[in-house]
Order: sequence, then C-alpha cells, then structure tokens
Amino acid sequence: MFKYFPTNYPWNLSVDLAIEMGARIGEIEVMCAPLQEASTKRDAEGAKAFRAVWEKMADQLCELAEEDESKGRMFSAGEKYNRAATYLITCERLQAHNAPGRLALYQRMLALFEKGTKLSGENCQRVEIPYEGKHISGLLVQADNVDGPAPLLIQVNGLDSTKEMKYRVGLPVWLAKRGVSSLIVDQPGTGEALRLQDLHARYDSEHWASPIVDWLEARDDVDSKRIGMEGVSLGGYFCPRAVAFEPRLACGVCWGANHDWRDVQKRRLENEGDFPVPHYWEHVRWVWGAKDMDEFMEIAEKVHLDGVLENIKVPFLVTHGEKDSQIPLKWAERTYEQLVNSPKRELKIFTDREGGVQHSSFDNSINAGHYIVDWVAETLGGKTAV
Repeated sequence: MFKYFPTNYPWNLSVDLAIEMGARIGEIEVMCAPLQEASTKRDAEGAKAFRAVWEKMADQLCELAEEDESKGRMFSAGEKYNRAATYLITCERLQAHNAPGRLALYQRMLALFEKGTKLSGENCQRVEIPYEGKHISGLLVQADNVDGPAPLLIQVNGLDSTKEMKYRVGLPVWLAKRGVSSLIVDQPGTGEALRLQDLHARYDSEHWASPIVDWLEARDDVDSKRIGMEGVSLGGYFCPRAVAFEPRLACGVCWGANHDWRDVQKRRLENEGDFPVPHYWEHVRWVWGAKDMDEFMEIAEKVHLDGVLENIKVPFLVTHGEKDSQIPLKWAERTYEQLVNSPKRELKIFTDREGGVQHSSFDNSINAGHYIVDWVAETLGGKTAV
C-alpha cells in the first residue's frame, strides 16, 4: 500500500484509489505535499484542507482544458476534464455528508465526468433505470467487436464508492476487450441514488437488482441469459444477496468479500480494523437512512449472508486481499464455504505475488482486476485472447 500520510488510513486509501483511477503522480505530489500536518488533525478540519488543494488542482486542469478546447484539441481537453472529475470525487468522498458545498462539489464532478468522457470519445453512456418512482443511474459500456446481443456484468458499489470511481478503475474497459458489456450502477445508498434521489441502502439488494435485470432484458444489445453481477467492498454483501434471490443472474463475483457486515460494525464500535472514510458513523447512518445509532445497529443486524448463500446455483467467484485491514479474510472463507450449491465456486486470495492485497485491491487493482474479468469472460462466454 502506498502510504503518503504516515498515520491517516482513509487519506492513504483515497490517494491509492485516485492513482488507480488515473491520477498523475506529479499532480498527486502537488496536492499532497502541503497536507502532511493537516493529515494529523480532526476529521472536519482535515477534510476541509484536503478538499481545498484537490479542488484547486481540478480548477487548474479545467483552465488548461478550456485552452485546449479553444484550439480544437478536444482529446486533450477531455483527458484533463476526466482527471479533474477524479480529483473532485476523491475529495468529495472524504467530506461529511452535511459539509457545506458537498452537493455542489458532487454535481460539478458529474458534469466534468460527462464532458470528459464525451470529448475523449470513450465507450461510456449514461443511462437511467426506473425504480420506485425515481431512477437508478448507470454507466453502460458496450462490448468491443461483438455482433448481436452480448453478455453483460452489472457492477455495484460498496459503502462509499460511486459508479464513476468503478468505471475509472478499469473493470469495464477490460471486460469490453473480452467481449463482455458492463453496466455500473449507483444502487440505493450510493452515488446519485443517495445524493440526488434520496434512495437509501437496503439489506434486500434483490429489491433493486430485479428492476435492473428487467431493464436489461428489454435491450436488444444484451444477452439476457448471460447477465452476471460483481460487487466491490460492501458490494461483496449486496452482490451475493442479489444473486441468491434473483435467479436470472447467471454468475456472481465478490471483489472483497463482506459476509457479515453486522459483525464488522460491532468490531468497529470497539475500534478494531481500519475505517474507510472520516466521519464514519455519520456516513453509515446517512447511507442506511438511520436516525440514530440504535436504529443503524438494528438495520446492520440484517446485513449478513448466513442462510442466504445456499440459494446460489450459478458460478460464483470470491476474491479477497490477503492483508485486508478492513474486512478479515475469514469472511471470504465463510462465503466460499457456504456456496454449497454453486456448480462452479472459487476462492481467490490475492497475495504479495500478484499484488492487490489490501481491501478490494485498492492498493494495486490491475492484476486482481484482470483475474476477475478473465473468470467472467470464461463463465459468460466472452474471450480471453485475440
């Protein structure tokens, strides 16, 4: 794990994620060098300082992008807008949910992401899926060089990630090369669903997974018999739960298993393990729509996979980092052990040999990500070679 700040795990996680999303190391140095002292301060004060320098870099990139646009250099402009969006979502993620200006910061990120992907000519289309009188937003990435309906992998967030972050880490592009399309969604409790639609997380993830599959089945470019799902971090709970109770899903993948999130919360109350974001307890109450800690812990009691996984009767891949400091390895082993009715189950532990040993491989995602997309391509009928 790249540890720019000696004692601040959430900030180091953020920097590592930014790098995995395409940040440039020279820009990382400019943003992080002034923050060493701030990294030791209380959450609110430190998060404010972090935001100031990362937002400043985004502003600078936007100025440069506008200069490119004025000269008709749209590819270069798009690249700069894309990095600006990455830096904004990185600092937005660390703010308390009620921090002044957080929503405007997020909306600016969305606008820059859309502009950047458009100018760059990226294979990425924003979509909206009807849900509960509102909608679930997603990013659709088409498989490369496939005639007719293609297999597709739905990709879902964890506790604090967004569809733009998952897109930038690379799984959708790697899948497209292998003949598999992607739909990355902000499911309830994450991204746009939480910030703009007021849709909170729910333990029964099949409730939102089924409308997503309904929407995909109506598309001519998707093979409805070859739709799978992947979940990262807390998505390592949402995904297997959805696959267990939505029989149209043809396979599942956990990128970081999260078998018993209720136990993780109890351990965190005792300050065990690393916390993914500052203001952690405020953040989880916001995500789950709980008015206080008692209500949150009551909700958390339902967030586990015991008695659920026996319902999975399709191929399933469980992956986990050997040195995950958020979710103990034992929970990945528990998920694998309970997949007793899966016709093709696999537990893959990422070690120092291939990298990606931290939580959901945020420290080095490429080899772990390639392992996952190859497994998905082999399982859903894509390809792993030219």
